[in-house]
Amino acid sequence: MEIVYVYIKKRSEFGKQCNFSDRQAELNIDIAPNPELAEQFVERNPVDTGIQCSTSMSEHEANTERFEMETRGVNHIEGGWPKDVNPLELEQTIRFRKKVEKDESYINAITQLGSIMEHCIKQNNAIDIYQEYFDDEDPVEVTEEAPSAKTINVFRDPQEIKRPATHLSWHPDGNRKLAVAYSCLDFQRAPEGMSHDSYIWDLENPNRPEIVLKPSSPLVTLEYNPKDSHVLLGGCYNGQIACWDTRKGSLVAELSTIEFSHRDPVYGTIWLQSKTGTECFSASTDGQVMWWDIRKMSEPTEVVIMDITKKEQLENALGAISLEFESTLPTKFMVGTEQGIVISCNRKAKTSAEKIVCTFAGHHGPIYALQRNPFYPKNFLTVGDWTARIWSEDSRESSIMWTKYHMAYLTDGAWSPVRPAVFFTTKMDGTLDIWDFVFKHCDPALSLKVCDEALFCLRVQDNGGFIACGSKLGTATLLEVSHGLCTLQRNEKNIASSIFERETRREKILEARHREMRLKEKGKAEGKDDDLREEETAVNLEELVAKAEEEFFNVIFAELKKRETEALKKSKPKQPSLEIDQDQDQDQEVEGEDEGEEEGDDEETPA
Repeated sequence: MEIVYVYIKKRSEFGKQCNFSDRQAELNIDIAPNPELAEQFVERNPVDTGIQCSTSMSEHEANTERFEMETRGVNHIEGGWPKDVNPLELEQTIRFRKKVEKDESYINAITQLGSIMEHCIKQNNAIDIYQEYFDDEDPVEVTEEAPSAKTINVFRDPQEIKRPATHLSWHPDGNRKLAVAYSCLDFQRAPEGMSHDSYIWDLENPNRPEIVLKPSSPLVTLEYNPKDSHVLLGGCYNGQIACWDTRKGSLVAELSTIEFSHRDPVYGTIWLQSKTGTECFSASTDGQVMWWDIRKMSEPTEVVIMDITKKEQLENALGAISLEFESTLPTKFMVGTEQGIVISCNRKAKTSAEKIVCTFAGHHGPIYALQRNPFYPKNFLTVGDWTARIWSEDSRESSIMWTKYHMAYLTDGAWSPVRPAVFFTTKMDGTLDIWDFVFKHCDPALSLKVCDEALFCLRVQDNGGFIACGSKLGTATLLEVSHGLCTLQRNEKNIASSIFERETRREKILEARHREMRLKEKGKAEGKDDDLREEETAVNLEELVAKAEEEFFNVIFAELKKRETEALKKSKPKQPSLEIDQDQDQDQEVEGEDEGEEEGDDEETPA
């Protein structure tokens, strides 16, 4: 078979023709070694060499042969019959079959093949080698490697005056870009000449930002619109809400008016799940949560005051630091406050007071991170003070799980989007902790020192493989975690669900026990009060009876003395009769005393 290859390029595109020929080797130049030249060289130690930290790329072209396809058909015709037998004639075929069936060779062949066929049929009946027994199970790769992470890229603030990176947001399409908000949150301590710009970085080019965002005030938060990757929402330090369209440039496309904006820095902004994809809401430490539509940013569409006393008074409102909204629960949203309380709210309530449904108190300081578990939305993660806590909506008095108290302050946290039992936290000492409570509860599965300065923010990519951390000096570090930390493990969903349910039941039992103990203590305190009251009542009754008896006898003795004096005056001429009358009067008075003692206080003495 002759191999033929057809080039489809023009002859002029191949370049100059190469002509090769054979000839003997020849020596053009010969330089002898000279040891004296070595003395003229100076050793460089150490050697500083600049390198390019971006990925090296090259372009290649290949001229591939076109693949040709054609369609062919197969015509199946019954065969194997002798020439003198017509297969279309039924009588001839029946006669030939009867003749063959009487042949001894045919009978022997059928007998031998029959035993083999019977054995194969019994095997097929015993087990089906083509049956898929685990169709319902998801294909899961189990990895035994130790958890690890490595730094991929570092994006540094290009400004001379460094500012903390306060918020991060991944590009919704492909996650190849990272938006970083820069702002100095120290009140009235921002240095002079500090820039207000924030940046959008391309992951492949850490040397310079791809887009510069120019707000009127430094950005505290920055979020991509999940439905339109060209639109970004920002919360400013002066309380305004800004919106950018990257197709229109670096300047702000829409900006809220100062009169209807927040009074404090906007620490939380979230896009809502809506048909238009233009609705969002924001939160600030002024105690207000506002709903916005970016098509008309002049004023908010709705305002909720975070007053847990439900009096709707702004002076009693709790400052909002973090927000959480889950698209699968469109009527609910949650707010993390400066006072360490999580407020669960209902969007569809008629009044602002009814929108505050319940509260969860458990932190000693501001709640910097608040996020529902992507697999089990009833459980949510909070990060504040020195701990991270996992809560259940069914247990309001306390969290169901929590980390130990760390030496350094925790600043941010987030769930893994692909593993229900894994979450991440950042600390003020520049450490990133990766927790896997299926693996172990007490300590993080991996603790990584990212930088020397404090880490302020954290954001995980949608596939769970990359993590971005923002530091106090404006450095955004991109890390890649090991395959085991971003791959769903076998039976992990069921294990995580059973852990959540078990801990929730345990907390409910403890809450009921504490409630009973409080009731018993309250009953004992009330019983002691009743005993004291009864004793006081008994003492008072005895005093009253004694006082009444004393007054009664005083009246009796006074009356006796009066009668004695009157009797003495009347009985001076008749002394014996007087003695008899006195004896009778004394007997009557003694009888009167006995009757008075029996009747008690109800007896009346004669005037």
